[in-house]
Amino acid sequence: MSKPAAPLKGRAARLARLMPSTGPSTAARTPFVLLVVLLLGGGLITLLLLNSALNEGSFRLSELKRDTTELTDEQQALQRDVDSRSQPDALEKRARELGMVPGGSPAFLNADGTVRGRPTEATAPPSPSPSPTPSPTASPDAPAAGPSASGTSAGPSGSPSPSASVPQPDPAAENSPPPTSPGR
Repeated sequence: MSKPAAPLKGRAARLARLMPSTGPSTAARTPFVLLVVLLLGGGLITLLLLNSALNEGSFRLSELKRDTTELTDEQQALQRDVDSRSQPDALEKRARELGMVPGGSPAFLNADGTVRGRPTEATAPPSPSPSPTPSPTASPDAPAAGPSASGTSAGPSGSPSPSASVPQPDPAAENSPPPTSPGR
């Protein structure tokens, strides 16, 4: 057994009162250690959840970027198709295929209701008619019907007959590349 310590005097006694006792105090440290462990564990779990959320957002962002790239490519391909079909020569060719003719001189109405200019009727310019080639299904005795001004052959009533028209291949469509779009 140890001897009890002699009572301290003066300055040592005042310091001893300020300092905690040197006896066993593990019971006082246990709640502090548990608090530190809980704070560290909670911090690690929070970091793990944040990291998982950031990774999920990163995958979603890369997926959205890929979709944006595909849609941009598709939009550019469609814009190229629109641009190629909007060129004046392509528009004129398609209009002639539909039987349209260039307009004559236009007339304009002024704000006071007077007409400025002299309108003229649009007429189809004389086009060189290709030499008719007999089709393999037509009999040699039947006369070949030549194309009319609108590109369709006329029926018995003189009106265009849609069943008698023969579609002609579009040479511009053969030379133009097919529209490109991502497979969906």
